[in-house]
Amino acid sequence: MPTWGEILQQLHASAAAHGGQPDFDGIRRAYLARLYNLTGRNVIVYSTDFLAGGSPATGIVLEDMQAMMEVCRGLEGPDLDLVLHSPGGSAEATASIVRYLRRQFEDIRVFVPVAAMSAATMWALSGNRIVMGKHSQLGPIDPQLVTPGGQFPARGIIEQFERARQECSEDPSLLGAWLPMLQQYGPSLLVQCERAEELARRLVGEWLEAYMFAGENDAAEKAERIAAYFGDYGRHQSHNLGIDRDQAREEGVRIEDLESDPSLQDAVLSVHHAFFHTFSSSPVKVVENHLGRGFFKHEHQVVTQMPVPAQPPPAPQPPAIPPASVVGPN
Repeated sequence: MPTWGEILQQLHASAAAHGGQPDFDGIRRAYLARLYNLTGRNVIVYSTDFLAGGSPATGIVLEDMQAMMEVCRGLEGPDLDLVLHSPGGSAEATASIVRYLRRQFEDIRVFVPVAAMSAATMWALSGNRIVMGKHSQLGPIDPQLVTPGGQFPARGIIEQFERARQECSEDPSLLGAWLPMLQQYGPSLLVQCERAEELARRLVGEWLEAYMFAGENDAAEKAERIAAYFGDYGRHQSHNLGIDRDQAREEGVRIEDLESDPSLQDAVLSVHHAFFHTFSSSPVKVVENHLGRGFFKHEHQVVTQMPVPAQPPPAPQPPAIPPASVVGPN
């Protein structure tokens, strides 16, 4: 497998051959084609540059439905490998995307090369199975609500109200201290928090029962337990806390180890590294299939690209920059 640094060397070599411009598209698509040729399964990658600082444009939004329509065109079911790297986003948009993909694909295998968090965890749990490396992580699915004071966990808001109610009932003189904090919230906020929690757990439970545990006698019980685990704010305490494959597997999630098939591991991580380098050329989100049909989200614009013949990835060349300056995941 070419490491992160070796793919960087390939990009430097391609720049020397193309007037100084690295061939991000050609190298990325070649690795996508290689993954498809290895498995014979359709491949869609949904990858974002969220680790670089969390641009709002990296989130899962309804606009991504257009991306799915673009990259699903020309793909024949019933199998799909989805490579997912995302901080999450809208649960409602995720539900629309899952529904759309399930109308075309019966067997969906989800690869998490590094992280699929929040609503992206929900998306991963809609797969028939999830493939994770020892470095990969999912995350809690407890919803986060945007308020005039910022973004906060729904359960945290509910617990804050409960604490205020209890303290003020025991000592009414504390109302003056609580009032400025409580006045920033709208009258329906508690109901919104409760409904958002219910929605996340319901969607994940339904998907697990319908897909990952389809046909099993205890599918509903398993699905409900797993959805409750991922949605338990009190247990995880932080929305950004990573849940590794062993923890997910202990709860009953059907997880396969990426390392169990070295050839597949090489192919998937090479794709991930190639996408990671593409983000240095300005996109913050790329959704692309193995045919080269893609949807590219920049901070303020969207670009689609049509399929072009993929060339074999060039062999790694001697470093064009000192090895000590090459850093990144392997």
